[in-house]
Amino acid sequence: MFDHILVPTDGSDHAVRAAEYAVDLAATYGAALHVLYVVDVRTGHADAPVDDDSQTRGEAAVGVVADRAADRDVPVETEIRVGLPHETIIDYGEERDIDLVVMGTHGTSGLERYLLGSVAERVVRLSDVPVLCVPPADDDE
Repeated sequence: MFDHILVPTDGSDHAVRAAEYAVDLAATYGAALHVLYVVDVRTGHADAPVDDDSQTRGEAAVGVVADRAADRDVPVETEIRVGLPHETIIDYGEERDIDLVVMGTHGTSGLERYLLGSVAERVVRLSDVPVLCVPPADDDE
């Protein structure tokens, strides 16, 4: 049913929770897991949107998910890209023939979420493949 599952991560607890679902699905269906961290161009500098801090955060975020996948013997590919998160997620999915996107519903909150909009909401609206949105755990609310 699923050959390639994409889990975008921003390193938040919500993204890690979604990654747990993605790893379970990949293990169940024998699918490859793709882990994507997007450095948001809106938060970088025009001449150097990827600084050392962004790279370090991205490596840590994809590493957490990759380790969980490895523990379940799930094949995993990781990537860090620069762009607008929702566009980059959708583009990656099209390039890699992704069958399912699994993502948390709350990576940011408050004013930042209001101003930037929900990445998950935009991916749901614009994606040509199914998107599984994982809500925060009850104790996170």
